[in-house]
Amino acid sequence: MRTPPAPGAVAPRRPFRTPRTGRSLRAAALVAATTLVATACSAPPDDSGGTVRPAASPTPAAPPTPPPPAVDASVGPLSDRQWNRMVAVGMWREGCPVGRKQLRRVELNHWDFEGEVRRGELIVNADTAASVVRIFTRLFEQRFPIRRMASVEAYGGDLDAGLKADNTSAFNCRRPDQINAPFMESPHANGRAVDLNPRENPWQDLRKKAWFPGAESSARTPGQGKILKGGPVWRAFTAEGWIWQNISVADYMHFDTGYPSVPFRPRTP
Repeated sequence: MRTPPAPGAVAPRRPFRTPRTGRSLRAAALVAATTLVATACSAPPDDSGGTVRPAASPTPAAPPTPPPPAVDASVGPLSDRQWNRMVAVGMWREGCPVGRKQLRRVELNHWDFEGEVRRGELIVNADTAASVVRIFTRLFEQRFPIRRMASVEAYGGDLDAGLKADNTSAFNCRRPDQINAPFMESPHANGRAVDLNPRENPWQDLRKKAWFPGAESSARTPGQGKILKGGPVWRAFTAEGWIWQNISVADYMHFDTGYPSVPFRPRTP
């Protein structure tokens, strides 16, 4: 027990003690300040005097390389719209050797004379469709140029108009005034013939005693879009069993599977 102080005496003061909570706060503040100073000293200043630069954005990835062009061929039946147009312009009529069910539309890419890829189509007999795809795939891979490729109804069924336009085509049960073979036996009327780049590969029309569509490319010298024996077009067709210019006069644009036309069996599977 403590003795109370004498009357009039001043009681001695107790030494001041900081509560534990205050000591903890001061220690935490000291640690935070030390960490801040250390961080500021270790961060590299920028050229302007001490401000830390933000991290650089990642370099964007290069866009994927597009795939190389391909022939992208498709084979299918004729649409109602196309068949009706073919009938309307006289490409098909009663008595022609093959009808709609025996014909196929072959749609594929080809290179033109400017080095661009174009989409074209050929109407052919069903028994030649796979062979036609293989042939034109080879020509595409070799970048052989073809001016244009459309079914002849695009030219009103007119053979001469299509040839003058340098159009590559196949089936056409030609009108009587444009027939150069009995249509029942004709490879074109049966969908088993192709006329390729007519302007570069003309034929000799004995009825007019002239080259058609023109004589400018009648000489069989090398040239863009020309067909030469032993050349890429000749090799592509003959490898499949097709015959070049199967008539008695020069017809450089023309390949067929035989005359008179009969069901076709290609050489390659």
